[in-house]
Amino acid sequence: MTVQETYDALVAAGTLHADDAQIAVLPELERVRTALAEPVKRGLFRKSPDAIPGLYMWGGVGRGKSMLMDLLYDLVDTPKQRRHFHAFMQWVHTEMTEARKKGVDDALAPVAAKLADEVRFLAFDEMQITDITDAMLVGRLFEALFDRGVVVVTTSNRPPDDLYKDGLNRQLFTPFIALLKDKMVVHELASPTDYRQDRLAGTPSYFTPVNAEARQAIADIWARLSNGKSETLVLHVKGRQVELPEFHNGVAKAKFFDLCGRPLGAGDYLALADAVRVLILEDIPALSRHNFNEAKRFVTLIDTLYEGKVQLICTAAATPEMLYVEGTGTFEFERTASRLREMQSADWGT
Repeated sequence: MTVQETYDALVAAGTLHADDAQIAVLPELERVRTALAEPVKRGLFRKSPDAIPGLYMWGGVGRGKSMLMDLLYDLVDTPKQRRHFHAFMQWVHTEMTEARKKGVDDALAPVAAKLADEVRFLAFDEMQITDITDAMLVGRLFEALFDRGVVVVTTSNRPPDDLYKDGLNRQLFTPFIALLKDKMVVHELASPTDYRQDRLAGTPSYFTPVNAEARQAIADIWARLSNGKSETLVLHVKGRQVELPEFHNGVAKAKFFDLCGRPLGAGDYLALADAVRVLILEDIPALSRHNFNEAKRFVTLIDTLYEGKVQLICTAAATPEMLYVEGTGTFEFERTASRLREMQSADWGT
């Protein structure tokens, strides 16, 4: 079944709405599918299969990039992996650590070789580079994968030229941008419709009190946004770990304690805001001098989500204005309460 036929069937079934911007990229997806369906051809003096140009799909949040990539992924019958880009880079760092324990001089080389031996097709969701260490690694890693004939399809909210924008020593990263443009077809998915926002249209985003009804509402929203799929995402920030217990396609779900009950700071929350577009935060308690540290972290978290335009869906012990009514910091919390109210509006973040 071709990509176009599969897409048409989903439209006919009412699962998808026909979207001109999505339809425009289907020939590129079909190009990749058809090429990967062909028997592997190897040159006389070359062990790697012939190179197949990959695909870099970029565009705004909720335009259907991940859905289209998944559609292709399900149709491809070849050794393959689908990973969120943050999770993939975590795997790379872990494998490099193991390689160093074995005394390998270039710890990246065996990682690239292992990956190329195991897969021919790599699908990455939400490529973005925010860490200087990752910025220095990805160029060499991708070059090795491309040389071994691995086909990469990735989604991103940014065009290649905006990756690691304003990052430290960015001039060292620009050869990777050139590599992406050379080895992948860059396609903008310029749909005017934010389908993720549509799925939340008319849905409350702040539930209080925390009871069985609120928990069920959150469970329903999570099921709608995750399509029943999730993985743990661990962000590494300057030696610390920020764990998002459930994550899928830019949507994360965590408990208040996961993010505010641990000694995290602004840098950790910035990494979180870079990694997710929707955060479902459960069990926000009443705040006071008895949990002052947690309250301060919550204020920082909300400020970071607000500035990053991350959509917040939460359960809380009280309304925003009544969350923090006594103890040091109540005056400062008024701004947080105001932001929580603003973030509930239907058009916030668009």
